[in-house]
Amino acid sequence: MRRTDHVRVLVQTGDAFDIEGDVLALKYEQDPVGIERSLLARLKHGGIDAEPAVPVPGAALLLKTAGATRAPVSLLIGVRPVGLFGYQDVREFTRAVLVALAGTLPNARHLLLTIHGAGGGLDEHEALESGVAGLVEAIQSGECSPGLRKVTVVEKEAVRATLFKRALDHVLPDGAIPRPGATTGAQGAIRQPAAHLRSVGYDSASKPNIFVAMPFRQDMEDLYHYGIQGAVRAAGFVCERSDLSTFTGEVMSWIKQRIETASLVIADLTHANPNVYLEVGYAWGRGRPTVLLVQDEAALQFDVRGQRCLTYSKIKDLEEKLTADLKTLREGPA
Repeated sequence: MRRTDHVRVLVQTGDAFDIEGDVLALKYEQDPVGIERSLLARLKHGGIDAEPAVPVPGAALLLKTAGATRAPVSLLIGVRPVGLFGYQDVREFTRAVLVALAGTLPNARHLLLTIHGAGGGLDEHEALESGVAGLVEAIQSGECSPGLRKVTVVEKEAVRATLFKRALDHVLPDGAIPRPGATTGAQGAIRQPAAHLRSVGYDSASKPNIFVAMPFRQDMEDLYHYGIQGAVRAAGFVCERSDLSTFTGEVMSWIKQRIETASLVIADLTHANPNVYLEVGYAWGRGRPTVLLVQDEAALQFDVRGQRCLTYSKIKDLEEKLTADLKTLREGPA
């Protein structure tokens, strides 16, 4: 099998089921949601009942998709439930994918995968870097099959895909991960990945973070990505949020834990969402500082009236006000 000197990594916007590749790798939670559930439903519709064989955490399952996806094979890796799934899990998942692929499908040249955790409240940049770190670890330790040439990170949400591309450009300047002993090619040696990938994922949960409580609404996605997340990351914080529609089990435990360790909680009260108010109350109960946001003060409920709120009319307005507040927080008293 011909060995390449590097594995190219890129981000593509689209539906993972509709993109060509040799294998599609997905995590499998013990109570699957999102794309994993959709895959099982597609397989079942095609006459393949994969649920009795799904992998436990740490195990892998290779499935022929029989036309359910453009990739002829899907690789499921068993992981912990979403409420326990953090940056280290993202890193370990991508590494486990390459290790399992080398043992079960060594001739695969093109791998498709999704970056897990970003849709479950984790910081998109940190999640992408954690996933890339797992790929780097497997490739540079020689655990990756010699025939693998390309890894495509697939993201359906266009805004998130753009953020992933920027993060990838930062940590992989050449868009490729060199294998051990890679030779100098005609265009010169491929640069090594960013040095901080050695620790990202392992130390991510301990970085100073800001927790964002806001309604799970499509019309607020741009508000989060352009009005809040950019200001938070520019101030040097990891930006996490609760964007799940229901709070149950491990999910609520994760929310509580992130609020308790947050340097600050930012809460958008615009739509008077009861879950957001619940998170604000918990933050106050745990003595965490909060910044309240609202588009119209008339929407505030009685229990927060009188509290200081940043009112905003446009995304740019919010970004500027929040940037100023976070600068004060980061620098401390004059």
